[in-house]
Amino acid sequence: MESLGRQTLRDFEVIIVDNSGQNLARRNAAEASSRSAARVIENARNAGFGAAINQGLGVSRARYLATLNDDAVPHPGWLETLVGAIERRPDAGMCASQVRLFGEDRLDSAGMLVARDGSSKQRGHGRAPDDFPVLEETLLPSASAALYRRAMLDDIGGFDDRFFLYCEDTDLGLRARWAGWKCLYVPQAVVEHHYSHSAGGASPVKAYFVERNRLFVLAKNFPAGMLLVAPFAAAARYFWHAWYILQGRGSAARFRAEGNAGPRMLWYILRAHAALLANARRLWLERRRIRASARITPSVFRHLVRCHSISARKVAAL
Repeated sequence: MESLGRQTLRDFEVIIVDNSGQNLARRNAAEASSRSAARVIENARNAGFGAAINQGLGVSRARYLATLNDDAVPHPGWLETLVGAIERRPDAGMCASQVRLFGEDRLDSAGMLVARDGSSKQRGHGRAPDDFPVLEETLLPSASAALYRRAMLDDIGGFDDRFFLYCEDTDLGLRARWAGWKCLYVPQAVVEHHYSHSAGGASPVKAYFVERNRLFVLAKNFPAGMLLVAPFAAAARYFWHAWYILQGRGSAARFRAEGNAGPRMLWYILRAHAALLANARRLWLERRRIRASARITPSVFRHLVRCHSISARKVAAL
């Protein structure tokens, strides 16, 4: 909240969606002065990230919606730079920030990449910000710090509430791409982010929802030919996860190091596929709706994903 108070752009409203179920935003005395300028929406339980963003969108009439995690701190020119970039590009429906790891001169993300099995990872994670110095088109933004055009959100229907946590920004970005909207990476819009501070870097919660939701992303958004390849890409990723566990590297190794045995990882994979089957009809109907309103062809979509892809090995290594 203090960082939002230092923004060079002054014409904006702040909406806090408190998903704690404990009224933590209102009870936090340290934020009392800055919170007085914000609208607070308090949920009785954790409604999920996408649902919270949709709540904020529903009570606002602004032309743009900026999303910001509670563990992210924007630099003063963040909003002004994003709004300036998107206003110069009417074909752009979303903007990605330069998201840095908090207190470090390394990137958390410079936009997002998508693997052939539907997994998504941060572009440039761990690299120097100077490796991505120019404003350019990228596939989609990380919603930890992003700007979305309201007209685009109205066009595609906002975030999918059922994702609950993780990959909802990937799903929304790919749906926006099907609808013909572009995404800009704006390197001058800098945010520092405590990476996976809320749910943990390799927690059981994250393991399950990331696996389940990448299957939801696949089912809703990938053309038929890409769906046929996806199981083989997933098998390759599982192989590299096992390989890196032996070397003590990657997310699977961190998951195991935090006291989670190998069988638990298999259990989350099985649960995720069971959830896919349970939601198959809904996902199929949403897939048909996305295709019915698409403004690009499947071949263009495949080209976009190929240009902004990440290998199974790299996904497992991060």
